[in-house]
Amino acid sequence: MSFKLSERSSSRLQGVNGKLIEAVHHAISVTTVDFGVIEGVRSVARQKKLVNSGASQTMNSKHITGEAVDLMAYMDGRGSWEISLYDEVATAMKFGAREVDLSIRWGAAWHVPNIAKADWSMEEIMNQYIDIQRAAGKRPFIDAPHFEIY
Repeated sequence: MSFKLSERSSSRLQGVNGKLIEAVHHAISVTTVDFGVIEGVRSVARQKKLVNSGASQTMNSKHITGEAVDLMAYMDGRGSWEISLYDEVATAMKFGAREVDLSIRWGAAWHVPNIAKADWSMEEIMNQYIDIQRAAGKRPFIDAPHFEIY
């Protein structure tokens, strides 16, 4: 099945780095799970609200510079937070990043600087990140919709 970005998703890519936009467009053409863009560039004020609410952990967000996107997976035409769907979206972004020669880090595998070069499945690298964090006595911060230029 072939998917494409909606006009709304495309409009949310305004101001995002051109190579990242290309990677997203390639990813939607090869994905097994439909997805849309929920956020591209964000203001400092919005970032501050997200940090204050705990939805983000840094004011140094790559969304502010147009070097990050958040992608929502869809199941039966509705947005879903089912983590296994994001493994598939991340796999599509891995191929999108490879296609345009871009280093992309995924918000569910912060320890891997470039998923395009990962030899493991996206589920495996997410589980690695969780194990690393737990071994260090830290709580994993899983932001599965998030993809950023590294």
